Amino acid sequence: MSLPKPTIVIFDMDGTTVRHLNPRLLGLMERLDDMVFKVSRLWSWIFERKAQGPLLLEKPDEPVKPPKSIIVHKAIHKLRRKPVELLVEPCPGIFSVLSLLKSHTIPMALVSNGLGKGYGEDIVKKFGLNAFFHVTIFREDIRKSKPSPEPILQALGHLKDALSADDVVWYVGDRHKDVTAVKNAEPLLPCPIIPLSYGLNAAAALIEKGYGSGHILMTYQDMHDMLSELFEKQAEKPRHPGGDAQASLKHPGSICERQSRSSDDRNHSIRKGS
Repeated sequence: MSLPKPTIVIFDMDGTTVRHLNPRLLGLMERLDDMVFKVSRLWSWIFERKAQGPLLLEKPDEPVKPPKSIIVHKAIHKLRRKPVELLVEPCPGIFSVLSLLKSHTIPMALVSNGLGKGYGEDIVKKFGLNAFFHVTIFREDIRKSKPSPEPILQALGHLKDALSADDVVWYVGDRHKDVTAVKNAEPLLPCPIIPLSYGLNAAAALIEKGYGSGHILMTYQDMHDMLSELFEKQAEKPRHPGGDAQASLKHPGSICERQSRSSDDRNHSIRKGS
């Protein structure tokens, strides 16, 4: 079963849009960052909020105060002291997909649990991703990282003022937390949001949560082919011509009915005249 055509597409960054030249470093950074983020959230709840209220806060109305995990993340990036092009490279085929989406005016956003300053923003600029992503969400922009739905909701709020039931959001990620973030966002949106796994890391999470193999992308050529087929189907849909043809689409058989009535009227006139 094919997926519905997207009206908005959101991409994760590390492991999805760009890949690390040293995957072990990526895994270490993500595990360390996640651990520190959880500890800092618990610390804040116990000592700053006196164990009052929920662990997860609502979306803030004021600028977010950087959590302690951001300080650690900055320290990690300072320790590496390398230009981003020596750490990561664009995933193979990503630009063909981004170009296809852009040519069909599909809005796109880049969402990451990673730090923007000194890392994510450098990646976006270095590889020209700002030509495709007009919205980027990094750790400084949120209070709760994935698997919380907050990064996704923030991105959608910047991409479109008001989502409708006609929208379809695709989210492409490579981790279990990406799939979980999508599931957490589902009840908060008026439209479908569809997770896609780039590679096998998130594939297990997709299957676990009941999604089919059509949601798993082994390469970006798979996504390009999928999108091309959906866009071609849209282009092949018949347009409503004017006049009787349009009426026939709204009321099947109406032209035939009018022709039949006209023929009956003429036969009646002939019989009357005779």
